[in-house]
Amino acid sequence: MTHSADSTPRISDLDSSLKRYSRQVLFDKIGEEGQRKLADSKVTLVGCGALGTVLANTLVRAGVGFVRICDRDFIEEDNLQRQVLFDHDDIDANLPKAQAAARKLARINPHVEIDPVVTDVNPTNIEKIAEDADLLLDGTDNFETRFLINDLAIKTDRPWVYGAVIGATGLVMAVLPRETPCLRCVFEEAPPPEMNPTCDTAGVLASAVNVVASLQAIEAIKILTGRLDEVNRKLAHIDVWTGRFVNMNVSAARESANCPVCKRGEYDYLSGKHASSATTLCGRDAVQINVAAQRPIDFAKIATKLSPISEGRTRHNSYMLKARVDGFDLTVFPDGRAIIKGTDDAGIAKSVYAKYVGA
Repeated sequence: MTHSADSTPRISDLDSSLKRYSRQVLFDKIGEEGQRKLADSKVTLVGCGALGTVLANTLVRAGVGFVRICDRDFIEEDNLQRQVLFDHDDIDANLPKAQAAARKLARINPHVEIDPVVTDVNPTNIEKIAEDADLLLDGTDNFETRFLINDLAIKTDRPWVYGAVIGATGLVMAVLPRETPCLRCVFEEAPPPEMNPTCDTAGVLASAVNVVASLQAIEAIKILTGRLDEVNRKLAHIDVWTGRFVNMNVSAARESANCPVCKRGEYDYLSGKHASSATTLCGRDAVQINVAAQRPIDFAKIATKLSPISEGRTRHNSYMLKARVDGFDLTVFPDGRAIIKGTDDAGIAKSVYAKYVGA
């Protein structure tokens, strides 16, 4: 495709706010107008692990003006294989993922506003977390949260981009409410067959993460720059090991499926009907405990209580408290939420929480 001299932006003509994005502006599908739209955009990213770190990194470098990063978790050494925004210093600093990501991203692009939110995204808070977002992005690892995002997106007519990865394979789908199938049109209840293995049994390749998140990011950029006609409206399936890439036509699902969300307007996940008080974390030998009535936690008092019985030093800062008791690793957050590592049994995890944090 050729362009006239008048239609092709020249780097020397760009104002200072756009020059850092000059190579992106030169791409004719974005241009100056698209870049300014990105700068005016607000995104809420749910999950800042493997997919989430690549998504956040890509969109902040691309100049999306506001990125809210929501994540419930902390950083562990085996995250570093694929979670591109973290390093050993973050582990040593005892930082939650959202906070560590925000610090790194602020150094990458100080012109973007980053809002780190250390929380478990659930029916009680997702509407507030996403209230000003133009787009929702999926960086999660479970269908309960994805269905929650899907409920909110359809209810509020807000686009979102689904992504999932396991082993060397992944899925990507952009959801445009009232135009394309939503996630529950395609997967009404259960995850697809290729998602049945867990990250604990099948592992995950960083290269697969990067490809899936990059595909999510490009769909996000299309949506935010107003290129809705160019959004991929199919379900993309990739296998980085074999090099196989398939776009599956799921357009009929919106009409043929009796979707509880699109067709019946039933937002069961948003209403809290399927909310869990304890969630087993994929491949972590850990359970997250959610507190229904969130209350401030006094870390100093808990540390004093645990210090005589803890194995090693009880550590805390303003973000979280960490201790090891009875063979379990406890990580407690300011709102009372906790992750109990050393079991995948929700009953045991609840007992540990009640014993050492409070009923």
